[in-house]
Amino acid sequence: MTDESDEFETGAADTEADAPERDAERQPDADSSPTATADETSNVEMTGEEAATAEGESADEASVADADVPGDDASDSATADVPKDVQKYARFKKVDGAQYDRVNDFLRERTYVTAREWAIARLCADFRTETGVEMTKIGENLPELVPFMTDTYTPQAVNQARSAFRDKVRKSGATFLYGAMSGFFTAEELDEMMYEVTEIAKFLLEVEGVDLSVEEELEAEERISSVMREVREASTELREEELSNDD
Repeated sequence: MTDESDEFETGAADTEADAPERDAERQPDADSSPTATADETSNVEMTGEEAATAEGESADEASVADADVPGDDASDSATADVPKDVQKYARFKKVDGAQYDRVNDFLRERTYVTAREWAIARLCADFRTETGVEMTKIGENLPELVPFMTDTYTPQAVNQARSAFRDKVRKSGATFLYGAMSGFFTAEELDEMMYEVTEIAKFLLEVEGVDLSVEEELEAEERISSVMREVREASTELREEELSNDD
């Protein structure tokens, strides 16, 4: 694994003067949020089509407004009110010292998703019950669940971030497969590309607390390589058939 994790760490240059900028997360605009009420979205599974899609970079990176920091007594009381499963949630502990902007910059340089979309997509997968996703619990306890998130979200904002994540994964997947099937890249170039993106994906999983064994990594890489070989072969046959039909 590379030393990419260094970019998540808090540097010596971070001072109290940076605090306002670090905490300047804005809640997504009400107009762009799903119209369902908090009760309707708090524990109900919703598809990407039912949720509001991201509306440009400003909506993708939007988050909640600054909140007053409670005193010690209020903090103790708030901790007592935190659900037990939230208190025990152990993901993202490897980035305890990171701040939103650092994590967001890292992701935006390597993926299409923002830090809030990544974190909330993971939370939605982890806090799922038989009846759906616990969006209210996620939103109300977001700062306790994710170190680099500084305030709470509404259920609508949680749903919007998850929807944006799904849309971006779908579009980036289509883009990659088109590139692989179009013949723009050689087999060697695709293999190199797959290695690079796999390393980034494994790093993000490790940040979430997933410890992959060497055997698991090799098995996953082999499955991906096998699928890509089939894609290249099928696309090559398809292009050859089209050329023969043109003749």
